[in-house]
Amino acid sequence: MKVWIWITVLFLYSCQSSSDPKEVIIPEIEEITEAVPETPYLVILGTIQDAGSPHIACKKSCCKKLFEHPDSKRQVVSLGLIDPINQSKYLFEATPDISTQTKKLKRLTKTEKELPDGIFLTHAHIGHYSGLMYLGKEATNAKNVPVYAMPRMKSFLETNGPWSQLVTNKNIQILGMEAEREIAFTNQVSVTPFLVPHRDEYSETVGYTIQGPSKKALFIPDIDKWNKWEKSIIDIISQVDYAFLDATFFHGEEINTRDISQIPHPFIIESMELFKSLSPEEKKKVYFIHFNHTNPLIDPESDAYQAVMENGFNVAKIHSTFPL
Repeated sequence: MKVWIWITVLFLYSCQSSSDPKEVIIPEIEEITEAVPETPYLVILGTIQDAGSPHIACKKSCCKKLFEHPDSKRQVVSLGLIDPINQSKYLFEATPDISTQTKKLKRLTKTEKELPDGIFLTHAHIGHYSGLMYLGKEATNAKNVPVYAMPRMKSFLETNGPWSQLVTNKNIQILGMEAEREIAFTNQVSVTPFLVPHRDEYSETVGYTIQGPSKKALFIPDIDKWNKWEKSIIDIISQVDYAFLDATFFHGEEINTRDISQIPHPFIIESMELFKSLSPEEKKKVYFIHFNHTNPLIDPESDAYQAVMENGFNVAKIHSTFPL
């Protein structure tokens, strides 16, 4: 479903901020409206790194105004998968913003069911699973929400509190996954996890391919460096229609209070250099996502943002949809 629409993009406060609104045309992507696709599609429910924006204890200009004037579009990274035909919906990542994200999914499916039909987890870092706590007795007291997890992730949840209480109280039902093994919901929609290298203190880390009736998406919100992976990201991009890729940091210079070697991610400048030989059509598949609060890419007026666009890539925007 190809739709051209006008949307208003409010410039977000960042380390290089601008406050004037601007109108842009975004082809082939729909901002969430009442007219949503009638076939399976993905929706971006968050684009920010685990700790959010503003970031706790941040004293930099990128957060200063946000503590007093929060931006509701700054949600922690998450995707929604919606199958309108079967009125089903799935959430990728259980973030601290799960309350808002599950409500958005409910509104899109136009059903009375508040919670998703399944939640897919990538790994045990705070922004990717801590939202599960809101399924417990102190909050929704949910009933057997399916949670898809890899073996180490499953064991971590089952044997460590407070997560184990969710299992004991049957707030969640953990469904095990295997790397490279497809999980098919219908003959049109399936999800396949695959291992990626990351800081695996408590669990392994996975990305996902998400297959629809006619298109396939790649979701890798967290990975160390591309050259640490046994697979070729170039080859995998060629096999999909959309690639939502880790863009935590634009470059190492933006982090001056931490040892950047202890939090490895592919810098955007590294990814663009690696992808520079791709054809224009292949470059258009790439959507950078999972932005640290310091990342200038959050600001559409920044030089970094303009550089990404001029090089033929895309920046993930909250509430954009992608037909599958």
